[in-house]
Amino acid sequence: MATFEPKNPGYRAAAIAMFENQPAMRTLGIVIVRLSPGEVELAMLHSAEFTQQNGFVHAGIITAGLDNACGVAAFTLMPSEADILTVEFKTTLLAPARGERFVFKAEVVKPGRTLTFCEASAFAEHEGKTTLIATMTATLMAMLPRIAASREPRVSNG
Repeated sequence: MATFEPKNPGYRAAAIAMFENQPAMRTLGIVIVRLSPGEVELAMLHSAEFTQQNGFVHAGIITAGLDNACGVAAFTLMPSEADILTVEFKTTLLAPARGERFVFKAEVVKPGRTLTFCEASAFAEHEGKTTLIATMTATLMAMLPRIAASREPRVSNG
């Protein structure tokens, strides 16, 4: 893993505030376990409310955890005035999401001024074992405020 220098010296507080401002993460019970520049680890406990017909945690819930982990990891490297938005991701489901606890680890692969590329992995902790259950690659966009440019009105010649 590369070592990244955050553009925002207050990246930690900003990332935690951004994460805590997401009702979806509260609903899913996902919490931040570890946070550093370009990396994050999130976790959630099993809930029968989030299972599909076979009793496994639904792929959409696992994907939401992976997506958010990528978003937080990318956000730690963005300037203080930026917000963040996912623009693309690919999830590969490797094993059924069966476990007592689920962990979502993400890291920035390549940060950019506008676009940041991340990779993430989801793990299920079940009966004392940890199993890789899904991976994600994601591209996230820094949403920077637009500065209104002062322009002369355009004159049409006809």
